[in-house]
Amino acid sequence: MSAKDKESAHHDEDYHQFLRRLGIVVLILIIILGIVIFIVWAVLRPTKPNFILQDVTVFGLNASSSPNLLSLSMQVTISSHNPNDRIGIYYVTMDVYGAYRGQQLTLPTLLPSTYQGHRDVVVWSPFLSGDAVPVAPDAALSLQQDQNVGAVLFNVKIDGQVKWKVGTWISGRYHLNVNCPAFIKFRNPNHAIAVGSAMKFQIVQSCNVEV
Repeated sequence: MSAKDKESAHHDEDYHQFLRRLGIVVLILIIILGIVIFIVWAVLRPTKPNFILQDVTVFGLNASSSPNLLSLSMQVTISSHNPNDRIGIYYVTMDVYGAYRGQQLTLPTLLPSTYQGHRDVVVWSPFLSGDAVPVAPDAALSLQQDQNVGAVLFNVKIDGQVKWKVGTWISGRYHLNVNCPAFIKFRNPNHAIAVGSAMKFQIVQSCNVEV
């Protein structure tokens, strides 16, 4: 091997050693960054947001047993409170819909993407509507019976995804599931306000939240 070849081989070996050392340094930095993020995350301990169903305005509610169809049109007001002092929340996607006895009655309404700062409160007022939705026979019969009694228990549900924001760091997506019971007493005038042909019911009901 000539002196020139030996010099070239020596340079190649030095280059490979440099790459190995650079790779080790980058790996160590990634590990350190991951540990720092984990420690910050563990110290801050993010708390899930608190949702409250404030009111429900019913525009139309009909049940048919032959065939078994349900129609529902309403507007709901839902608020969310971020209880965290140092963590913001990105609501990436939020689909809201109405359900009765576990069956979805309205089409999902997509809420706009929203950022919620520390201790902030966000309020949404989406319209929910479903026309002649096929349901199980017992659901249609139960709704007719509930209407005769004058009290119906609906569920306003939210299916979405959120991200946590700590400083400049933003987490990956987490699934958000919210279930708000809406017990509506149609025959109790103390719980309703006439809004044209619709009836507005003050609920102020805490929701079950899973993240």
